[in-house]
Amino acid sequence: MKRLFYILPLLLIFACNIQPQEINYGEDACHFCRMTIVDKQHAAEIVTSKGKAFKFDASECMINHLAEIDSSTVGLFLINDFNSPGELIDATKATFIISKNLPSPMGGFLSGVSSKEEAEALQKEKEGTLYSWNELLTHYKNK
Repeated sequence: MKRLFYILPLLLIFACNIQPQEINYGEDACHFCRMTIVDKQHAAEIVTSKGKAFKFDASECMINHLAEIDSSTVGLFLINDFNSPGELIDATKATFIISKNLPSPMGGFLSGVSSKEEAEALQKEKEGTLYSWNELLTHYKNK
């Protein structure tokens, strides 16, 4: 019984570990649309405050999924950096671009990068409109 007293707190700490989970491209399915996640430039992930990860094939699937959940239960919003395929970054700090010249898996033409400067460079080359995380959420809410 005494051992259980020491082990239980450790289990609780590790059970609620809020960190990204690796996306297995070509194997994992999108939580929202059920398509296989293959695009390393557009995948996304939500990690709840309890440590459960939900993976998405595109940022637009993650955003559409938000309508179905209480967003206060989310610990992390992550997206793949368009300029660093496969690298997950904090979506709330990213800059997004919607450009008809940058296709994404679900046809939203939505891509995200880690800095505004990178987004402006993409915009100069590919045209489109830039959004912060909150602006993007408002844009999708008003669609």
